[in-house]
Amino acid sequence: MKCELYNDHFENAKIYNIPKGQLIIADIPYNLGNNAYASNPSWYVDGDNKNGESDKAGKSFFKTDENFRISNFFDFCTRYLKPEPKEPNKAPAMIVFCAFEQMDMVIKEGAKHGLKHAYPIFFLKNFSAQVLKANMKIVNAMEYAVVLYRDKLPKFNNDGKMIFNYFEWKKDGGGYPKVHPTQKPISVLMRLIEIFTDEGDVVIDPVAGSGSTLRASYEMGRDSYGFEIEKQFYKDAKEKMLSNLPVNIMAFNQDAKREERKQKYIQQSMFD
Repeated sequence: MKCELYNDHFENAKIYNIPKGQLIIADIPYNLGNNAYASNPSWYVDGDNKNGESDKAGKSFFKTDENFRISNFFDFCTRYLKPEPKEPNKAPAMIVFCAFEQMDMVIKEGAKHGLKHAYPIFFLKNFSAQVLKANMKIVNAMEYAVVLYRDKLPKFNNDGKMIFNYFEWKKDGGGYPKVHPTQKPISVLMRLIEIFTDEGDVVIDPVAGSGSTLRASYEMGRDSYGFEIEKQFYKDAKEKMLSNLPVNIMAFNQDAKREERKQKYIQQSMFD
């Protein structure tokens, strides 16, 4: 099982000789600028506006937000997405998490790069980060993403059941560390990986952040590759999210079957 995270920009991917992916998942910068914490209690000391502003007031989440180039991002993704296959139900896909206001931009930029088709998916929360505005307006309790693909519909595993375009957004339990301010729940990522890939497929995250996509892929029996340019996020992802990974049951079962076949072959050879 491959689970590789590189402290580098995705544009330097060629030096790592990674394979092309069946699925690319990315959480692009939301370009919130200096208002990243604007309606969140962490803007204030101990979450209370009576205590005055914290060191997060007037700050952005990430230093790299302003340097993110959506066109360069899609250049990478279309290079490292597997080619369109002849067989049905084998085509690759991209899933891009983004702000609601960015969805149209993502769809149009994807079309410029050959990803002609797209549809939105929604994630329903039972909480909101906009608590400071709860007495002023209806607050946002959703996350958004866009599924993009070229011509053929992507690989789709639904087990004969209809899958709606909205999913429940459940916070991770204590088994997973929180290492990134916009970290996506492992359970949500695992569900998406389950739908759009098969065991043994490759998943790529060009802006890996916490490494949660790589962790989810590993636990689903998929090889994964990610890039994270910020050293601290990379360090935290490696030390907290991707260290001491549990035994992958799917991979373990595969290894057990291979070992069983090997032993049968050895026994047969002894009597030949």
